[in-house]
Amino acid sequence: MTNMKNPAYSRIVAIAEDIKAMRIRGAGEIARSAVEALLLTAQSSQANTPKEFVEEIEEAARLMVKTRPTAVSLPNGIRYVIHRVREGKLSGANLPSLREVAIKACREFIENSRTAIERIGEIGARRIRDGDILMTHCHSLAVLKVIETAWRQGKRIKVYTTETRPRFQGRIMAEKLAQMGIPVTLIADAAVRYFMNEVDRVIVGADAVSANGAVVNKIGTSLIALAARESRTLFFVAAESYKFSPETMFGELVKIEERDPSELIPSSELKYQNISVANPSFDVTPPEYIDLIITEKGIIPPQGAIFLLQEVFGVTIPEELEEFQTYELREEN
Repeated sequence: MTNMKNPAYSRIVAIAEDIKAMRIRGAGEIARSAVEALLLTAQSSQANTPKEFVEEIEEAARLMVKTRPTAVSLPNGIRYVIHRVREGKLSGANLPSLREVAIKACREFIENSRTAIERIGEIGARRIRDGDILMTHCHSLAVLKVIETAWRQGKRIKVYTTETRPRFQGRIMAEKLAQMGIPVTLIADAAVRYFMNEVDRVIVGADAVSANGAVVNKIGTSLIALAARESRTLFFVAAESYKFSPETMFGELVKIEERDPSELIPSSELKYQNISVANPSFDVTPPEYIDLIITEKGIIPPQGAIFLLQEVFGVTIPEELEEFQTYELREEN
């Protein structure tokens, strides 16, 4: 492997392992970490030619993409960098210039993704009213920023957050809110319907948004959306534009990641061999259950997802889009 010659190789592999094991969580943080691995690759590369350098970056990219198949933000971040590196090579850039192109692209994506969170907070807070009772699910930096911004604007709000089994990311969300001084109540996932009539707005994050406005998010999201619809409670999604999936414009489906059964129950506790364990990490919330999607580019209805995709990614599929999402994931099936 080319990257084994890179002094930062062990750190790059460690990032991939942390993403796969969910020690690095949240779609935005996953994307930034994957691009950070490309940045380390570029900075520490021992390549002697532009061709070797591109191969080294692409190898690191493939390693990252294989870690979390549902996190659309990750391959979108990867292709942001790869596209610019390939363009640099095609334009005849020498090795130092190509290295600078890669480093600049990595830093741009990381900075833009953080700026997007701030903008989502500003835009989303406008839809939160003083006195609102909110509900959220899992740990989302975009959702956290919306709630934090509304709170800092002086809106006295309360929040219900689910535990979010089986990894309990909702406990992280509750801790973050409590540290800000925001009144928060941690509830079991199964208690969502019990409290829904008290809730004014549900706001969740997204791991992927499809062209038709369907949202892929932590398992249990679709049931919360269903309960919100039945109770006539508004249901919002906060998602950066790089979480929108270009592949879905052309009929590709977002792959739902199946996690290790031991996250639900240790194998030693399964007393009967004929019991199987299913542990999907995400589910799909249909667009008709979603009132609006908050992005850094503004608020859109779910039906507007296709137009945002066309604006951000264009209509045609670039070569690197296919290579660093669809084909790589198919090889693992």
